[in-house]
Amino acid sequence: QVQLVESGGGLVQPGGSLRLSCAASGSFFSLRAMVWYRQAPGKQRELVARIGSDLSTNYAPSVKGRFTISRDNAKKTMYLQMNSLKPEDTAVYYCNVLPLINWGQGTQVTVSS
Repeated sequence: QVQLVESGGGLVQPGGSLRLSCAASGSFFSLRAMVWYRQAPGKQRELVARIGSDLSTNYAPSVKGRFTISRDNAKKTMYLQMNSLKPEDTAVYYCNVLPLINWGQGTQVTVSS
């Protein structure tokens, strides 16, 4: 059974940084592409970044150049380094694998002065 647990969210001022983590259980980790999504209040969940099993990466245009997705297969953990944060980055952030499985609780990121 696959389980994913997000952590690392919090309140940060505009221009600040946060690092999110996604800890995974199960033997699948190194074989699957993984993703970060986010959902802001009143909006649909949107794809933020993707990292393949080959470490290839893709980003939403709104975060490209500011966010970096990475993974540590030995630790079964994926990360999202978020720099130059903006108020519009405020959302609940979720991690998942591809193909998508059940969503976890997510971690709240709030960017506000």
